[in-house]
Amino acid sequence: MWFDFAGNSNAACCLDKLKVVVGKCVTKDGAWDSEWLVVESLMSASCNIFRIRKPARPAVKSGRAVVSRGASRVCAQARNVKARKPAAGSKHGKSGSKSGLGHDTEHVSVQKTVPLVSTPADADVEQHEGKFFDAVVKVYCIHTEPNYSLPWQRKRQYSSTSSGFMVKNEEGQRCLLTNAHSVEYHTQVKVKRRGDDQKFIAEVLAIGIECDIALLTVKDETFWEGVKPLSFGPLPRLQDAVAVVGYPIGGDTISVTSGVVSRIEVTSYVHGSTELLGVQIDAAINSGNSGGPVFNEVGECVGIAFQSLSGSDAENIGYVIPTPVIQHFLTDFRRNGQFTGFPVMGMKWQRMESHALRSAYKMKKEQKGILVRHVQPTYETAKHLKPDDIIMRFDGIQVASDGTVPFREKERIAFNYLTSQKYSGEQAVLDVWRDGEEVQLTIQLMRPRLLVPLHLDNTDPSFFVVAGIIFTVCSEPYLLSEYGAEYMSEAPVKLLERLMHGERLEPDEQVVVLSQVLACDATLGYEDYCNVQVLKFNSTPVRNLRHLIQLVGDCTAHYMRFDLAYKEVVILKAATVKEATASILELHSIPASVSKDLSTLSPEMQHGLSPAEAVTHVGDS
Repeated sequence: MWFDFAGNSNAACCLDKLKVVVGKCVTKDGAWDSEWLVVESLMSASCNIFRIRKPARPAVKSGRAVVSRGASRVCAQARNVKARKPAAGSKHGKSGSKSGLGHDTEHVSVQKTVPLVSTPADADVEQHEGKFFDAVVKVYCIHTEPNYSLPWQRKRQYSSTSSGFMVKNEEGQRCLLTNAHSVEYHTQVKVKRRGDDQKFIAEVLAIGIECDIALLTVKDETFWEGVKPLSFGPLPRLQDAVAVVGYPIGGDTISVTSGVVSRIEVTSYVHGSTELLGVQIDAAINSGNSGGPVFNEVGECVGIAFQSLSGSDAENIGYVIPTPVIQHFLTDFRRNGQFTGFPVMGMKWQRMESHALRSAYKMKKEQKGILVRHVQPTYETAKHLKPDDIIMRFDGIQVASDGTVPFREKERIAFNYLTSQKYSGEQAVLDVWRDGEEVQLTIQLMRPRLLVPLHLDNTDPSFFVVAGIIFTVCSEPYLLSEYGAEYMSEAPVKLLERLMHGERLEPDEQVVVLSQVLACDATLGYEDYCNVQVLKFNSTPVRNLRHLIQLVGDCTAHYMRFDLAYKEVVILKAATVKEATASILELHSIPASVSKDLSTLSPEMQHGLSPAEAVTHVGDS
């Protein structure tokens, strides 16, 4: 039946019984009422059931779908309204349920009407939503990734499209935000505004791989004209309505998907292989949505869409980078002129939920904390924290025995959330239980120092060519290049052990690997050697690739001996190395025997001379 909310007192008194209200409402005569909404729902048991429908609007000309109240309300409009079915055996209108909504529900879609001509009301809506949508841009990027297996080359370039949006930093400067993976290994980045036919060249100012955020700018002033940058809102709460806006696959124009906040917790960031605060939503996040803003109900940006969970057991699970992580990235860039990362303590710990475990460490009944199992030696934390210490408080915040800390009202979150709120180089105060006594320590937090890097910060891989032997540094992208997506089961066990459990004993330590052997007379018999770690050169432990270059360059012995993992040995005649290296460089079109980041002695080194020979050559000239 048609029902006029504005003109009937019975309906007005029942309005607060509706659990969800979205869209616009109509009166009996079909007139549009901008204050009320169209639903199909159920009132309380004390009232009749009202089935309210949206009539077809007059046939007109424009193809634009009307979105009520612009971006600030688009999240609520696209949602399906749930209505409880009448209880079994009950008469229509006399359901035994007292709540308007419940788990026994059916979805009733709120249909959008598509007018064919613009009306004055449409113009108002367009003007309001334009304030938000105009700040959302489409990002076009040309990528050229390194070839990790042939580190002197790059792969064939490819293109991608994603989303971004305009913001202002604390200093009032205009900039663009998008995802780091949207501009990874970029050679050219262009952006286009909504409804515009011109693409503008963008400059990448900073890339935060760990948090999957990139900061861009456009020098052409016409790009910024007539657009108000978005403002950030607070961290949303569970069940808050949100809308994801961007340019996903399936079309060229701007797209809006909506949902609610499902979960807020420390989340795995796939691109950066880190764990930071994240927001899970049930709105669709498709390819191309990456980097687009996520709005709350009042039109504030509460995050950046960046990844989704796919699989047979997952449905409509998307993830958003929340504003605290975004603000951390922006503040880090403002302070340092670059992204310095999210710090860590550099330790391993375990929960202390066992009563026996706490008793063994002489903890009192009311005391809580986490047990320090190991502290990595290259971190500043190792100067103060020891194994078997129990961390009870971090900057005065109680750490529970299950490794969680208080988070907002009646919520808890993983302990490492506290360290991610700090900046690299900052200090933290720990209250520690040690040998039956409580002590207070001040530690300095640092950016992670992994033995096998999880990414190369958009730099090219390092390499070194000796005769036909190619040496490089082991990293997760290298293993992915060599063994594909199944590298965790296909790569050599010893390299995987270094990836998963290895730690640096020296600040500059690296896992140097013999990547492959290019055939030549000097390397005869070694052609099958590949992807094995180099442990020593002429009995000297190899600390990193630069160290290996120095050892080879300073070698005065008749033989060059490389001790590898699995107790394998490669030996070359020193007298043949120079000629063989030059021959290999020419045959395989390798521009230099050493990558640019490691070639610091002289230009001669780029043409097959060893470091020692290069220095001698320069001195004689």
